[in-house]
Amino acid sequence: MRCDYYDAGTCRSCTLIELPYPRQVGGKVERCRELLAGHPDLQWLPPVLSPEAGYRNKAKMVVGGTVAEPTLGILDPAGHGVDLRRCGVCAPGVRAALPALAAFITRAGLVPYDVPARRGELKNVIVTEAPDGALMVRFVVRSQAPVHAIRKNLPALLEALPRAEVVTANLLPEHKAVVEGDTEVVLSDRRTLTMRSGAVDLNLRPQSFFQTNTTVATALYEQARAWVDEIAPGTLWDLFCGVGGFALHCAAPGRRTTGVESSAEAVESARRSAADAGLVDLEFLAGDATAFALTAAQVPDAVVVNPPRRGIGVELAGWLEASGARHVLYSSCNPVTLAQDLRAMPSLRPVRARLLDMFPQTHHVEVLTLLERR
Repeated sequence: MRCDYYDAGTCRSCTLIELPYPRQVGGKVERCRELLAGHPDLQWLPPVLSPEAGYRNKAKMVVGGTVAEPTLGILDPAGHGVDLRRCGVCAPGVRAALPALAAFITRAGLVPYDVPARRGELKNVIVTEAPDGALMVRFVVRSQAPVHAIRKNLPALLEALPRAEVVTANLLPEHKAVVEGDTEVVLSDRRTLTMRSGAVDLNLRPQSFFQTNTTVATALYEQARAWVDEIAPGTLWDLFCGVGGFALHCAAPGRRTTGVESSAEAVESARRSAADAGLVDLEFLAGDATAFALTAAQVPDAVVVNPPRRGIGVELAGWLEASGARHVLYSSCNPVTLAQDLRAMPSLRPVRARLLDMFPQTHHVEVLTLLERR
């Protein structure tokens, strides 16, 4: 993959872009094997590859510049906007939407937020593309004032971007280094984007997490389902379940499946997906995954965990170690914390692992590991 932004030194986020793709994947596999070298009997399946470019279904673009000439991309070290609207790792539909969004910023008079001066309104634009080409567009703003301007000019945006099915304004009044705030104002008729993943339709609401690489996410869920069907648990938990990807793919008649997620928006998305699919032995709960496990009256046969980069933590690892659950599927976006957590669960032996290259051109990976109690 070639990138003019990288060659010009404008953006260096794709740290592995100078390496041929096979070498990128080979280095990631070697690194993961090193981190899990304490498990010599672990069987590594062939890695799942990704398209090298155009794989990101979601772009979080910082807005800079001026109303007349906004930038969509990142900030330079001085806090000024750097335009990256032709970024090669973004999905084609996302890239195609960015010029129209820049024009809309000008039309609606949305003043980009000036980070050094702490002035302005529009901080970020977040665009997500579904496999069928539908879009979710979110404007992250400081106050209600630009919300009115976005709403007033919404017909023009929908005319320019007819695939924008979900449009929202997210309120982030504080000056801090986060992408979005807690309050979401839905401006479109629809508030849910349908993300087709294999045979499952996942409903994505504005503040819900979904894997940024749809192709590899589908392979991840299919691999998890194959392993779960093989071990055939009667009860299954999906902790840190997000919009329910693992639970919805692994659910089966007679298999009591429970998903737990802290985001209420994600739980609502998962519940809608389960209802649409007619799944009856499946429930989703909003709450802390660790607290749920520590206070549960019964232990499931198998547990899926898909934690953030920090891993599952000492408490949950300790509970899993002592729980008696026969199997754990651990989906990790950080093999360093995966290795740490495995050391805290010596009774659960890793028997299979598979690297899924969710983030080409970068050092980041996803690793799915099947653990079996000794």
